[in-house]
Amino acid sequence: MTPNTFTVTIHMVSSLDGIIAKKDNSVSWFETADNYEKGVGITEQETEEFLKTIDCYIMGSRTYEHALELSRSYGWAYGDVPTIVVTHRNLPIERQNIEMYSGDLEKLVNERLKPNYKNVWVVGGAVLAKNFIREKLADEIRMSVLPIILGDGTPFFDHVGQEQTLHLKDVTAYKNGMVELWYEIRK
Repeated sequence: MTPNTFTVTIHMVSSLDGIIAKKDNSVSWFETADNYEKGVGITEQETEEFLKTIDCYIMGSRTYEHALELSRSYGWAYGDVPTIVVTHRNLPIERQNIEMYSGDLEKLVNERLKPNYKNVWVVGGAVLAKNFIREKLADEIRMSVLPIILGDGTPFFDHVGQEQTLHLKDVTAYKNGMVELWYEIRK
């Protein structure tokens, strides 16, 4: 991301076989006991500094419901950053930085996000991410691949319905065995 530019990044955590959620929505597979010696270590402070660069999160209703459920045990993962939930359903709003949106995604991006934010992350789910890709509203994909094959669950990229050329911006291998792939979406 270049300073003073508007960027929509799709971020997804995935197993090696492209699964982003188990059928029971458990996240225990996020914890990895793997150790990759050549991997990069990252401190909590570095993570906090990076997260400060994200000024808005976008998520679908099922991701929001899952995040609410997890927040009861682990806290709200998105802090006080404005979070827009794309849904047609009437969902509980449990934090003042949460906003519900039902409507056209292009209008959301151009009229609501671009004037107010610089670094927007779409953090789930698969249907919403695919819609951002199909409608050419996303600029980047950052996919964190964990060292596990789940074999079944919700796939990230099933039936996107169109070919999409990407440019590899960076690859980072971490000490826990996770690999982050960072792609620019060619428009």
